[in-house]
Amino acid sequence: MIHNAGHMVFGPAEAFTPEQFAQLYDVNVVSTQRVNRAALPHLRKQGRGLVIWVSSSSSAGGTPPYLAPYFAAKAGMDALAVVYARELARWGIETSIIVPGAFTGGTNHFAHAGSPADKARAAEYEAGPYAGFADQVLKGFASIVPADADVSAVADAIVRVVDTPFGQRPFRVHVDPTQDGAEVVNAVSDRVRAELLRRIGLGDLLIPRALATSN
Repeated sequence: MIHNAGHMVFGPAEAFTPEQFAQLYDVNVVSTQRVNRAALPHLRKQGRGLVIWVSSSSSAGGTPPYLAPYFAAKAGMDALAVVYARELARWGIETSIIVPGAFTGGTNHFAHAGSPADKARAAEYEAGPYAGFADQVLKGFASIVPADADVSAVADAIVRVVDTPFGQRPFRVHVDPTQDGAEVVNAVSDRVRAELLRRIGLGDLLIPRALATSN
């Protein structure tokens, strides 16, 4: 099972309505719960499975302004993935979190991004000290993405995880041409979380073990 649904919005956080935030969370976070509730009973019954979550380096790495609602939603999904991994381990279900960085070519991520509904509030930013700021952010992103960055590398990473034998799959795979620091931060945070599980006697949750298949 692969969680890949996601939508981006771009603009000053204040100018997005609460309803827009809720809609974005519905697509980027709550959708995973709907799919999990539909699919996990089948994976648990068979005693083995794989759940892949397509996260974002923004959940732990650099977070430029004007992307706050998207970044917050992706961070929420990542946190959910981490906890689900522990709750599924004893059912024999593995978890791999794919962490793409920014890819400004080969996708319509920015071109199709949602915009703030409160146009008057957004205009205040554009007329004030943040005039032209949106272009600054986009140019900044483009400047750190290598010219040969190919978003298909994310799909390739997913294929490699699926092809890896049970019990050997990585918990996280970073695909980040910009090297925004997420790999470093995640390495530390995942280690700290693992240490806490061991301290409270739940270290077995770090290694999913396939159950006997039930018919």
